[in-house]
Amino acid sequence: MSTLYLLHKPYRMLSQFTDSQGRATLADVITAPGAYAAGRLDYDSEGLLLLSDDGSLIHRIAHPRHKQPKTYWVQLEGNISDEAINQLKRGVTLKDGPTQPAKARRIEAPAIAPRDPAIDPKRHPSTSWLELTISEGRNRQVRRMTAHVGFPTLRLIRAAIGPWQLGDLAPGEWRKETLHAPRPVTTTKRGQPSKRRRTP
Repeated sequence: MSTLYLLHKPYRMLSQFTDSQGRATLADVITAPGAYAAGRLDYDSEGLLLLSDDGSLIHRIAHPRHKQPKTYWVQLEGNISDEAINQLKRGVTLKDGPTQPAKARRIEAPAIAPRDPAIDPKRHPSTSWLELTISEGRNRQVRRMTAHVGFPTLRLIRAAIGPWQLGDLAPGEWRKETLHAPRPVTTTKRGQPSKRRRTP
């Protein structure tokens, strides 16, 4: 059996447990002895981060060879056009080469807590939301892709990694799953048993 932690990483938090500059880290929101993150989210990105103390599980999740699809909810500057969405679906050419075709669709604003600090409506009076699924993991790839098609990213939330989903976790909340057990046990961030039982 392996233990997997599903965490909603808040905005402006590092995907690590220590920082010499005093910035917010995972240690501020979760206690998971021996665990480390499977991949990462940028300091200014939010959403699903997976952690485990099982190195082989981390490898299966994070290694590019396994191509776990990652789904993002992206708030964009402006009202994204159909042509821009089609470009993302076909793949775009960035400075480090062409991207693979992505799944992309326009969505309504997701039911998720406002960012703190919030997007300034005076500076950004017109925005739209995109759901984007990619199987690559280049540095700041989603932001570069949307900027390339003319719609810079204002807010970036990872909603899913492979079969694992952010669900209704609020920023800073987490749940624990025991994998390869007959009935995976889910707990809340306080370590108390949850009524929810989810399978990956």
